[in-house]
Amino acid sequence: MKFNLKNSFSKELPSDPILGNNRRQVKEACYSYVTPKIPSNPSLIHVAPEMLENLGLSEKDSETEAFLNVFTGAQILENTKPYAMCYGGHQFGNWAGQLGDGRAINLAEVEHDNLIWTIQLKGAGETPYSRSADGLAVLRSSIREYLCSEAMHHLGVPTTRALSLSLSGDKVLRDVLYNGNPSYEKGAIVSRVAPSFLRFGSYEIFSARGDKKTLKTLVDYTIKHHFSHLGKPSKDVYLAFLKEIANKSLEMVIHWQRVGFVHGVMNTDNMSILGLTIDYGPYGWLEGYDPNWTPNTTDNVNKRYRYGTQPQIVLWNLFQLANTLFLLVEKAKPLETILKEYRDDLDVAYLKMMRSKLGFMSENKADCVLIEELEKNLQLSETDMTIFFRNLANLKKADAKDWLKVVGKAFYEPIEIVDNIRLKWADWFAKYAERLQSEKTTDEDRKAKMNTINPKYVLRNYMAQIAIDNADNGDYSTINELCQLLKKPYDEQPDNKKWFVKRPEWARHKVGCSMLSCSS
Repeated sequence: MKFNLKNSFSKELPSDPILGNNRRQVKEACYSYVTPKIPSNPSLIHVAPEMLENLGLSEKDSETEAFLNVFTGAQILENTKPYAMCYGGHQFGNWAGQLGDGRAINLAEVEHDNLIWTIQLKGAGETPYSRSADGLAVLRSSIREYLCSEAMHHLGVPTTRALSLSLSGDKVLRDVLYNGNPSYEKGAIVSRVAPSFLRFGSYEIFSARGDKKTLKTLVDYTIKHHFSHLGKPSKDVYLAFLKEIANKSLEMVIHWQRVGFVHGVMNTDNMSILGLTIDYGPYGWLEGYDPNWTPNTTDNVNKRYRYGTQPQIVLWNLFQLANTLFLLVEKAKPLETILKEYRDDLDVAYLKMMRSKLGFMSENKADCVLIEELEKNLQLSETDMTIFFRNLANLKKADAKDWLKVVGKAFYEPIEIVDNIRLKWADWFAKYAERLQSEKTTDEDRKAKMNTINPKYVLRNYMAQIAIDNADNGDYSTINELCQLLKKPYDEQPDNKKWFVKRPEWARHKVGCSMLSCSS
């Protein structure tokens, strides 16, 4: 098992001069060298074949003892020095100071087929940034991260990836809902992969400390390795840098809204500089269409990170990044212009996305009103977002009166018995059918197009929880089943129709299916 190592991050950026995993404030450094905790009895649960290939590895490589040891932290790759990244962040709107990789350890940067991948272990032990925690992860949260990052990739959502999922053989103490009832769970380790794990907070920490020198070093490094097309660093290039990050972040969050994904903890330390979905903690997919829903117990009162506000939270986070880059740009106006452009671009991008979900290939000024009415109707009664939009493609232009037969399975309660709601839906579908008449596409062509936009299968929380419950009992078959299912989320997959259903009633209030904590 050989890699083409690059390790530019640790070679070109300043390191913490203090060695060891003890907690500390790290100044004027982008990372600290650390040593992963050696697991007592590691075992491999699952490997993602695509990521093996992306790294230049074979299935046979994944079956070796060396693979198991490296990707659980039991063995360090030759010519590498693992490290944890230093960063800060705004958490729930407040500056939290130094945060850093508290339970993530970067193993190496690997080049294959002209692409650079950073390999990281999550749950491999404490680092200087672990604060009062142990740096470990449990099987429950590791399964969720492993499944979701790969599911998001196949949905077409920009994301970090997962390579492997392993048990450590150790027990880890966790308080699932932070209610004073901790218990021991199976320890696990996920190997995560991305071009870079840099996040907004990686830059904020230096701005907050007035460390312009290290900030400039890190920004220049980022431009050199990830935004080289912008040219050599300068004030104008720093502005172009922010603009690209804004564009990438907008693209990412519009995809979230398209598939009904709720991140749950959109702190600036969880915002990728490359516009990737990063750090899968208390995430979830909308079951009933509810813009005010958040899966995060910590956010249950204020609902800062609810589904409906995600695009605006991206803007808020970009504002913090702009404040950071002001230290280099030294002019506020051009930074403010970029943020305003995000707001304008958001309106355009959201409308375009919703048109695609509704099967509109052309533009009509009345579309905004039609979309607003739809979003209001979806909240009149509990309506499954995924099923509604997927089945909407089956509506015939000439048969608007058949709308209930087409989308009826999306409603949690029999809608026909509530007359006022039924009438509002009938009125909307009449307008929708009339709008479809202005489209030149056939019903068949429209359906085919809509079925590439509206997934049939997403990783609903209850599905992940079934995989978790089975895995706790030593049965990992559901993990593999879901991995295969979610590789083709837009395909009909008639043999898997058992997963194309509303959330079962038993999952409505079950821990792990409705609300989750950051330890989930």
